[in-house]
Amino acid sequence: MHYCVFLLLVPAVASPVYSLSFPNKVSPKVVDEISSYKGVANEIINLAVYGAAQNQSYNRLAKFTDTIGNRIAGSQNFERAVDYMLKELSDDGLDNVHSEPANVTHWVRGNESATMLAPRRYNIAMLGLGGSIATPPEGITAEVLVVHSFDELHNRSKEAKGKIVVFYEDYEGYGVSVAYRDFGAKETAMVGGVASLIRSVGPFSIHSPHTGWQDYDPKVKKVPTACITIEDAQMMARMAARGTKIVVNIKMEAKTLPPVQSRNTVAEIIGSKHPEQVVLVSGHLDSWDVGQGAMDDGGGAFISWEALSLVKQLGLRPKRTLRLVLWTGEEEGGLGGQAYFNAHKGNMSNFNIVMESDAGTFTPLGIQFTGSDAAYAIMEHIVQLLAPVNATQLSKGAEGTDIELWLRAGVPGGSLADDIDTYFWYHHSDGDTMTVQDPHQMNLCAAAWAVVSYILADMEDMLPR
Repeated sequence: MHYCVFLLLVPAVASPVYSLSFPNKVSPKVVDEISSYKGVANEIINLAVYGAAQNQSYNRLAKFTDTIGNRIAGSQNFERAVDYMLKELSDDGLDNVHSEPANVTHWVRGNESATMLAPRRYNIAMLGLGGSIATPPEGITAEVLVVHSFDELHNRSKEAKGKIVVFYEDYEGYGVSVAYRDFGAKETAMVGGVASLIRSVGPFSIHSPHTGWQDYDPKVKKVPTACITIEDAQMMARMAARGTKIVVNIKMEAKTLPPVQSRNTVAEIIGSKHPEQVVLVSGHLDSWDVGQGAMDDGGGAFISWEALSLVKQLGLRPKRTLRLVLWTGEEEGGLGGQAYFNAHKGNMSNFNIVMESDAGTFTPLGIQFTGSDAAYAIMEHIVQLLAPVNATQLSKGAEGTDIELWLRAGVPGGSLADDIDTYFWYHHSDGDTMTVQDPHQMNLCAAAWAVVSYILADMEDMLPR
């Protein structure tokens, strides 16, 4: 998950929930039509949760992550991941399996280390932030200035010159606290600091640093920047409060290479009546270069594949085309999503809805939706068919970096709302592995995702805009 998503949106569990708030805007005919899908919705749910497809998305994801590992966009390993998926999707018997080009940023981490030299020698766990520049080969050795906010940094700007600035900010939710990761390097450079170390953006840690993209200002000198663990940031904050002098050496070999051509991965079930009309389900295939990228966003990518698989396994063919897209370059700002939008926006009127799952695949709660009031009212009836998996909540505000341009253009959008209380424990860290994933929760998520996307692809009329 790219940070921009959560700058704009609150995690799903905090979104306002509405229950049948526009019932009068749905005609009895449409209500009856939606009700007629109860049987097929139950078939999809039973197949995913209790039947032959039980644990299918989990097992496929485990094989993928165990075989491929992490896969940052621009790397050869990501391209291996695309080739792997093209074969798997073809073997699954899906239609029109292919890739589409997208140019992506190519940032390489290289070797990196942070060592506290005073008051004692100690190896600091760290992860360089995406887009960071390198240090000189010998590293940067400097005294540390610990601050708790940008305001404190500005108030102590005279102390910051020549220092490594350590940000030990209180965690106030990802959407607020991520600003320190985004802009810590810029703010440090503006007051004469030589590097920045950011407390990892998360509520909990077992000595685990979290990486992520950060933003330099082209008008401000670039300085190296990295995240450190909550524990180490807290330790240095205690030391500084006692007046202890802290000296740290940082070495980073990070570099940004020229952009490279990558690929979005596409597969379909071609519609029986309106093949030109599209219901798009998606997740991003790229990940950070740590952990396995199982949660962010392997889970979302593989339940999106599962949505098509479940429909195919039941011998269903919706009226509209059900299209899977696995994005590239999401973590660098949605580069694959931008390329896809530019290539297909001329056909925008034929996109019924664009859906992205990129907030984990924990216990599903329902669907987040962006669209007209009339479309929202229809969605309220559709999500009631998710009662067998207790996922009947509908909330306003679909989220997803890769579908954002479609939403801005007025195309209806959907995202999976699930219980993400622990999501940011593992986010962008070495902890993002298959151990985080639960097969039963993935079954439930896949069932909900498949039911909603199939019904939207098969109803007589498209959602009103």
